[in-house]
Amino acid sequence: MFTGFMGEFEHTVDEKGRIAIPAKFRSRFADGLVVTRGLESCLYVYTLADWSSLAEKIAKLPLSQSNARSFQRIMFSGATDCYPDQQGRIVLPAYLRAYAGIENEVVVAGSGTRLEIWPKENWQEVKGKLEKESGSIAEQLAHLGI
Repeated sequence: MFTGFMGEFEHTVDEKGRIAIPAKFRSRFADGLVVTRGLESCLYVYTLADWSSLAEKIAKLPLSQSNARSFQRIMFSGATDCYPDQQGRIVLPAYLRAYAGIENEVVVAGSGTRLEIWPKENWQEVKGKLEKESGSIAEQLAHLGI
């Protein structure tokens, strides 16, 4: 059975830059988590185990390739470890909030091996586009057995 992250959850960022991890996922982050810059101007949230696995793969990318170095920089320089407080909240550092354009309302979206944090209005735009293009996307991925 698939045990990845699924669903959409709306939250508000408080004056200290904190957001609550959705209650259904808090136990998975009890030992901590990593937040980093995501692609498409959102934030990625990983369990420590999933981050460790991904980080090992990223670290092994060849330094001789500029796109590999760039990807390492974007993922590692933006990464920060967080530990949820008693209410399941984490602090999103100012540089990550600025990168993603997060100010007040956010959507925490399950994306399989990670959570994604989006400004609410950006998520609505991205989701709308995905919903309109879902047939085309599925056709393009058919060769992967999906």
